[in-house]
Amino acid sequence: MTNLFADSDIPDLATRLLAEAKKAGADAAEVVVAESQALTLGMRLGTLEKLERAESREVGVRVFVDHATGRKVASVSTSRLQPQDLPDLANRAVAMARVSPPDAYAGLADAALLAKSWPELDLFDPMEVSAQDLRQQVEAMEQAALQHKGVCNTENAAADWHAGRSFFATTNGFVGGYQATTSALSITAIAQAKDGSMEQDYEYALARFRSDLPLAEQLGNRAGQHAVKRLNPHKLNTATMPVIFAPRVARDLIGQILSAISGSSITRRASFLLDKLGQQVASSAITLQEDPHRLRGLRSRPFDAEGLATVARPLITAGVLQSYLLDLASARQLSMTPTGHAARAMAGTPGASASNVWIEGGSQSPDQLMADISYGFYVTDLMGMGVNLITGDYSQGASGYLIGNGRITDPISEVTIAGKLQDMLATATPANDLVFAYGVDAPTIRVDHMMVAGK
Repeated sequence: MTNLFADSDIPDLATRLLAEAKKAGADAAEVVVAESQALTLGMRLGTLEKLERAESREVGVRVFVDHATGRKVASVSTSRLQPQDLPDLANRAVAMARVSPPDAYAGLADAALLAKSWPELDLFDPMEVSAQDLRQQVEAMEQAALQHKGVCNTENAAADWHAGRSFFATTNGFVGGYQATTSALSITAIAQAKDGSMEQDYEYALARFRSDLPLAEQLGNRAGQHAVKRLNPHKLNTATMPVIFAPRVARDLIGQILSAISGSSITRRASFLLDKLGQQVASSAITLQEDPHRLRGLRSRPFDAEGLATVARPLITAGVLQSYLLDLASARQLSMTPTGHAARAMAGTPGASASNVWIEGGSQSPDQLMADISYGFYVTDLMGMGVNLITGDYSQGASGYLIGNGRITDPISEVTIAGKLQDMLATATPANDLVFAYGVDAPTIRVDHMMVAGK
């Protein structure tokens, strides 16, 4: 692997802070150093509303003390990175750890579990972006949205660029770092009907390399077109019916699954998927895959936040749950093997997070998936937080379109869809329109027998 930090003092800073932690009395320690640059530009109706540039550099240290009486742990972070600041940072962390309660599950990974090598994932776009570059993109998005008759305004028309690099080191031998960039475009178009009522729709795109973004005009055009289509919405009759989730909201179902199989949810026994490993938890049409090594992937990572190797794996295969997402602490608590899913902020205890995940596409097109639906609901937006991961109870505000006689017809707003995640997954059928675009990706998904509360 190419040394991405050859021109930086970050490795030396991490090594020195580990030494200071040991000198202060830590039995073991880990250090993460991160630096970033970001540029954001936002406009409304051709007028510049926001132009921000941010730069940051932070270090976090987590220390472990008193292994003989039960591991005690504490973490501290700071943006003060001068050499004279490091001893104070280490001493404060150790002092905090000594008065912390013991944590039997805390600690560094066994050296045998640490990643020894990892692939180059092509996550860093070396071309820095100027404010003028971003402005041209935002102007093009706005102009494309406003050309649609009925679009009267825009919101959140913005372009963003972010570059960062992070470095992780431990006292038991792990040393590694990588850098990544992200470019983003987003716009919300607002349309107005003749009676003065308004509706809106949005589009956004993310990519590691700016050249991989779709054309700004395409995003603006779709946002404007969809906002106009939403005008003069109707209500659905309250009934149990088939619901079809558009890809951009079908990803929400993946999010619920990932939360339910995270180590923290399982160890707290707060998941509707508790004790379900190796069991059927979804229809045989559902396969959920993960690949942390996708080139230019938005959630790709060569190793996890505890220095463990990341590997591609199935999370659900033909409806059968294959794996939880386990960091070191949750794996120890469950007497299982960690899965390389640790994620972290600069300070605090690591948790678990998936990398690039997706539901595999099915054999039918979206049109074929809805061809037999005489009265149903095509969901394009979800609102609210009405999901109970312990019981699986699901209730969300939603908007979208009526499905009548097998095709999408009138716009629908202000309804609620409800069910249980267990039942939703059991009847879920994916279409064949999967596109890899966001790091968490799904095709159109049909779910039968959901309650839709309208008029």
